[in-house]
Amino acid sequence: MTPLSRRRFLTMSAACATFPAGAKPAPAAHWRGVALGAEASLRLEGLTDAQAAPIIAAAEAEMDRLENIFSLYRPQSELSRLNRDGHLSGPAPELLNILSLCTAIHEASDGAFDPSIQPLWSAIATGANPEEIDAARRSVGWARVTVRTDVIHLPQPGVSALTLNGIAQGAITDRISALLTAHGLRDVLVNMGEIAALGQRADGQAWQVGLAGRGGNVHKSIELRDRAVATSDARSLMLTGEQGHILNPAGDPRPAHVVSVSAPSAAIADGLSTALCALPEKRIGAVTAAFPEVRVEMRL
Repeated sequence: MTPLSRRRFLTMSAACATFPAGAKPAPAAHWRGVALGAEASLRLEGLTDAQAAPIIAAAEAEMDRLENIFSLYRPQSELSRLNRDGHLSGPAPELLNILSLCTAIHEASDGAFDPSIQPLWSAIATGANPEEIDAARRSVGWARVTVRTDVIHLPQPGVSALTLNGIAQGAITDRISALLTAHGLRDVLVNMGEIAALGQRADGQAWQVGLAGRGGNVHKSIELRDRAVATSDARSLMLTGEQGHILNPAGDPRPAHVVSVSAPSAAIADGLSTALCALPEKRIGAVTAAFPEVRVEMRL
């Protein structure tokens, strides 16, 4: 998996259908910003920007709160404090929930998805020598991380470290989707680095999402309604001339470069798209079978 915000190859087509001459299309409020270092956006059907302003302000506050839990780059985030101190008392429920999902994906993928990969990623990224890389690889092991409701412990303080950047953007997408639903919104397109499509477009059609590969060329268009999609590109960032940024702790099995997964949950889609980038094609069916209603939409 990857400890950096991955480049996303998801393009959205949310335009309304053609209206009769003189007809006025329904309003739609728009917001653009950044979440966990990735471009983020919201489209709220049926609201003007003025009507949506307080809801968007609440969404921005929630994004900030969640980054203070999941971010690898905010020094006082819960994740950063856990990595620095080797333990974290009183972890947020959102952190516990995402770590529980990490366990499920880790087990389904036979360890290919492993949040404790951070030391190995850092060693390769900084040009460590082979002995240092081997030592970092030996420090990886999700099963040795202790997760309880009152405390999280890393097995080797000062050595072990976690990253959630292969799943946290999906988790934030789900949380923002839930917030908008709680405000009574039913037709919303949420992009927090991953995409969740709630309800439908103003013209009554499903949301259209284009899935693109290397170079940004769209390879496939899918319809989404009350569903999420995530795309991972194993080589959007190169750690070395040969090694992309999504790692399998057991070694590189010549993974796919780009994988798109859709699911009822953006966090599940996010984590699985990451895991499947690090696995050979023959393993895909067994991994996705553990998660209901999951579809692999594209693999390049």
